[in-house]
Amino acid sequence: MKRSRVGDLWIVAVVFAIVLLLLLIFVLQNGQRAHVAFFGAQAALPTGVALLLAAVIGVLLVALPGTVRILQLRMRNRRPATPPAGWPVPGSSTPPMTGVAQTPPPPRQEG
Repeated sequence: MKRSRVGDLWIVAVVFAIVLLLLLIFVLQNGQRAHVAFFGAQAALPTGVALLLAAVIGVLLVALPGTVRILQLRMRNRRPATPPAGWPVPGSSTPPMTGVAQTPPPPRQEG
């Protein structure tokens, strides 16, 4: 049976719901208060919430440099490629390079 996009989306939604349920169970089972301090900001959070918050911040810190690199590569691919020095620029009236031997391709051998 052939898979469809809707079927794939349904599978992703079910897996996502299961992960969210597991996270909810984790937070509810780790309700003890934990004192958290960061750059002068202080809070008393449930342990599960503090750990989940730390994990989300960690993912964002990892995703940030990756996002910047992807944007750099996309910008580089959009820029027109500049030919090496001495090469004629397409659309210009510069004559082709002189002094370069141009040999015809070898004849094709059949058989």
